[in-house]
Amino acid sequence: MKNLKISDEHQAYLKKTKKNQFMLTFTRVSILAFLILLWELAAVWGWIDPFLTSSPSRIVKSLITFYKEGILFKHIAITCFETIVGFVLGTVVGTIIAMILWWSDFISKVFDPYLVVLNALPKVALGPIIIFWAGNGMASIIVMALLISTIVTIISVLSGFKSVDEDKIKLLKTFGASKLQILKHLIFPASVPTFISALKINVGLSWVGVIMGEFLVAKDGLGFLIVYGGQIAQLDMVMMSIIILSILAFLMYIAVAAYEKRIIRKY
Repeated sequence: MKNLKISDEHQAYLKKTKKNQFMLTFTRVSILAFLILLWELAAVWGWIDPFLTSSPSRIVKSLITFYKEGILFKHIAITCFETIVGFVLGTVVGTIIAMILWWSDFISKVFDPYLVVLNALPKVALGPIIIFWAGNGMASIIVMALLISTIVTIISVLSGFKSVDEDKIKLLKTFGASKLQILKHLIFPASVPTFISALKINVGLSWVGVIMGEFLVAKDGLGFLIVYGGQIAQLDMVMMSIIILSILAFLMYIAVAAYEKRIIRKY
């Protein structure tokens, strides 16, 4: 097959797009580098108290210390495992429950006020109950993340299911489509953007749930380091853990965004 010739206008457009993307990335990185440099200089010149705010150099030293002691990746791995399990289970369970509620309008109306109450309830208030039920360990942390992400997934996905055009549903029913066929061939494809939005929201909520759980019961993990560092007045440890959490959450968000591009091309 012969190569298609790209017009000069198209080449100019592609060049402009690449230039804009480069400038966008460069600006973002420059702002971040400037803020880090300003933070370090403010600590060195005494504008801020490094004991209270830490500094980039102190955070790096703390990172190196944890790495040399061989415990850095242990804490990171534990928190990542808890978050991924909570994220996956919350998304799957929430989607299944949303399907059940969409399937039966009666069940949906019955449980609607319960979902509203559970969504509005501060989940940390359930911490002592979860610890009593699931034990003082990793299971409680995962349950906390699962509880937070599941409720939001149910509400988001169910809202997407119900927003599908009723005329299209009636048309499929006219042609004799079953409810399962409607769900598979119309509701699911039409709700892909809503599902992706729920995934992006769950990224943050899963991390929140895990860190909340680690604050309460953990003996390992980044949340434990934050609490422990605060208790012994080691703000370098606290800031190091927060920055690592930020990087991990960003990487997880990037993974979901990549999945979004793949699934959108499919549908």
